[in-house]
Formats: sequence, structure tokens, C-alpha cells
Amino acid sequence: MIERAASGPLRRLVVLRHAKSARPEGVADHERPLAARGRRDAPAAGRVLADMDCLPGLALCSTAVRARRTWELAAAQWGTPPPVRFDPRLYHADVPTLLGVVRETPAETETLLLVGHNPGLEGLVLTLAADGLDDTLARVHAKFPTSAVAVLDWRGAGWRDLVPGGALLTSVAVPRGRR
Repeated sequence: MIERAASGPLRRLVVLRHAKSARPEGVADHERPLAARGRRDAPAAGRVLADMDCLPGLALCSTAVRARRTWELAAAQWGTPPPVRFDPRLYHADVPTLLGVVRETPAETETLLLVGHNPGLEGLVLTLAADGLDDTLARVHAKFPTSAVAVLDWRGAGWRDLVPGGALLTSVAVPRGRR
């Protein structure tokens, strides 16, 4: 159950963990590119978001190369990608930082996409979700792998109203591209 009575328009937070990255020798963590599997999986994530009718009005993305490339490949699957903000605070952010950045989202944004890293994203999903449909919570507790997508629905006048335990985890998917 959602912990507090919620009012306001339905809002949706879509959380996308970056696709599988490579680990080339001598390349700093922030600059790591996507691996071949990541380059296949990121477009699949974009197609899954379109199929789920979860296209965002705004995207917030980590500045890490692997997150930026995941965003680019996923968004290329949509007719008109939404505006994106690359925010250095999202690089390996913890849950309080992630929630703080999300709460800065303009109130007119109904669906927000957050592209980043674990363990922060998994922690954010588990912190915000008071409950989940079917086995969604158990799946996130078990693992939130690369390219995973979680969809959280909640009601509020603005993003500043999003609180721990204030959302319902409605969907979890782990898109994989074909070889």
C-alpha cells in the first residue's frame, strides 16, 4: 500500500539502468563505452518503453559515456525524443542525491526518465515503491541488471511531493537485443 493519501495528477518515473559497458584497459570509469551487448540492448530498451507507452516528457541522464550512449540508442527508437538533461550529480549517485535531482523536475512533466547507475537506481526504486504489481518488487530485490527498466506510478501536484514509499512499482523489464 502507498503510505500516504495521494492527490494530484498521475505521474510516472521510469528508471533505466545503463546498458552493459565494456572495461577497456586504461579507460577511466566515467569514460567507459558500451560493450557489444550494451549496443544491442539499449535500442531494445527504447522499444520496450515505446511498447509500454512510457515515453517521457523529460529525460535526466548521467554524464558517464555508457549512460549517455544508452540514452542515445534508446531515444533513437522514438519518433521525437524528449528533451534531455545530462546531470553530473547522477554519476554513481546515492538514493538521497537521486531523489533530490528528481524532485527538481518541473511540475508540468508527467513522465520522467532517469538514466543512471547501480546501486543507486535499484535503491531508489526500492525506496520509492510502497508496493508493486505482481512480482515486480521481488524481481528488483533479486537483481536490477544492466538495461533494466522500472516504472513507478504515483500522484502528486509536483515532483517535490515524491516521497519514500509514495509510489507503486507497476512494471519491471530487462530488454535484450538480438545478436
